[in-house]
Amino acid sequence: MRILIVEDELTLAQTLKRGLEEEHYVADVVGDGRDALDYARATLYDAIILDVMLPSLDGFTVCRRLREAGMTGHVLMLTALTDVDQRVRGLDSGADDYLTKPFAFKELLARLRALGRRTRDIQIGPLRVGDLTLNEGTHEVRRGERPVDLSPLEFRLLHCLMRHPRQVLSRDALLDQVWSYDYAGGSNIVDVYVRYLRRKIEGPGESRLLHTIRGVGYKLAEAE
Repeated sequence: MRILIVEDELTLAQTLKRGLEEEHYVADVVGDGRDALDYARATLYDAIILDVMLPSLDGFTVCRRLREAGMTGHVLMLTALTDVDQRVRGLDSGADDYLTKPFAFKELLARLRALGRRTRDIQIGPLRVGDLTLNEGTHEVRRGERPVDLSPLEFRLLHCLMRHPRQVLSRDALLDQVWSYDYAGGSNIVDVYVRYLRRKIEGPGESRLLHTIRGVGYKLAEAE
């Protein structure tokens, strides 16, 4: 599970990072709201631990903008505020859970485990973007009624894109998520496999689903 910690209290941020890594999570740290947006747009995080009071952009704004951009990872908000209206505001901005400072680290771990279980529950059914469906259990892909035959790597690439519909994913983010950690080739391999995938999921007379965002990366979305 890859986690982004967005916390401007350096001591707390480093403590969380060290504790999460000891529990075998992968954790990145930023201390600014704008940096959080940049990191979350460039890397696919399973969860974001997001402080409310941040420089440049507060946590509410960061969460809302990420949801508007199509980010589907879980958001666990941290705050020293105990006011009910503030907690409601955080949840309404797109957060999945709320933890009030000070908190016990073991409670934070329990919240993350609960969010992880919620992710698995959500992904039991087929993933859908337009008339494209992907069934994780049977490894079947269909475009409407047409079956789509994919190689294992093409399937992993499509699965990654379909888990983040309408979200622009950079080449580096796709490389990190789809290819093995010890892959030593360049990011152009992503472009090659996107071409393979596009030929298979976009047949004659079918609308475009896999879009190239020039200079940024790719996104899977229904044609507007």
